[in-house]
Amino acid sequence: MKIINKGLILGIAAIIQGFAMATFLFPHYIPTGGAASVSVLVNFLAGTPFDITLWVLNAGLLFAAIKWLGKDAALWTLYCVTVTALTIRLITPLITNPISNVIVDLIVGSIIFGVGIGILFRMGASSGGMDILALIISKLKGFSPGKTLFAINGTILLTTGIIVDWKIIIFALVSQFISTRIIDLLYKVQLPKTQIQKHDTSTF
Repeated sequence: MKIINKGLILGIAAIIQGFAMATFLFPHYIPTGGAASVSVLVNFLAGTPFDITLWVLNAGLLFAAIKWLGKDAALWTLYCVTVTALTIRLITPLITNPISNVIVDLIVGSIIFGVGIGILFRMGASSGGMDILALIISKLKGFSPGKTLFAINGTILLTTGIIVDWKIIIFALVSQFISTRIIDLLYKVQLPKTQIQKHDTSTF
């Protein structure tokens, strides 16, 4: 029953994340992180659907990092990534034009995205991304994972901004600021302790 409950909550959080990306952010080519930046760049250059790039990239990184993450953590993360990718796949064809102007969509999308990621963090889960690659590099080369992640995300975001539109860099930074504030808010909220919280936070 614990696994079912955890799967349900993580699934809802992943759907919220995917909804924010596909409905509000991706129509303006606003990435939410390193992996999303790659999907935006590949979509712009080759027309590859966002969800396919996100899933393939995350799945490949997860399988490469399974010895450091552990099988259970890798499988749960792959589950979240898959639900997010499927959500994006289902919603993207329905969004033929941006919902509103870029500022409104940026704010609303970042808030909703932050809610989804915040729930994942409260459950001790991960949505994948370039943190996996940073982990691999830090383990192999002995580099600081934080600095490695910053270098990877910064390089990808800068490349995306140069190729697609320099304003993307600003929008991405604003999105990160808003969503991380929401994540911190949800992470600090005191909730009644449940069996899931007691037993599952150590899974990741």
